[in-house]
Amino acid sequence: MPSDEQIESQIEELESEREELRQREGPADPTLDQDAARLEEIRVDLDRLWDLLRQRRALRSAGEDPDLASERSAETVEKYWQ
Repeated sequence: MPSDEQIESQIEELESEREELRQREGPADPTLDQDAARLEEIRVDLDRLWDLLRQRRALRSAGEDPDLASERSAETVEKYWQ
């Protein structure tokens, strides 16, 4: 099970990549479709990581072992927003 710090590091890396992709967006860019697909992957990955981090923090606040948290599927996490 990754630590909070490892999860936060993954979040920072994905946020940085997302920012780079957004800066590349421009008219008639042939990589735009690939970038859009990757941006969607990053969005889902970030949702899953933030969910895991929130679970770990909630467990810790409740006096439980944060390692009991589990990474949920993209389908599960994405349904939270609907």
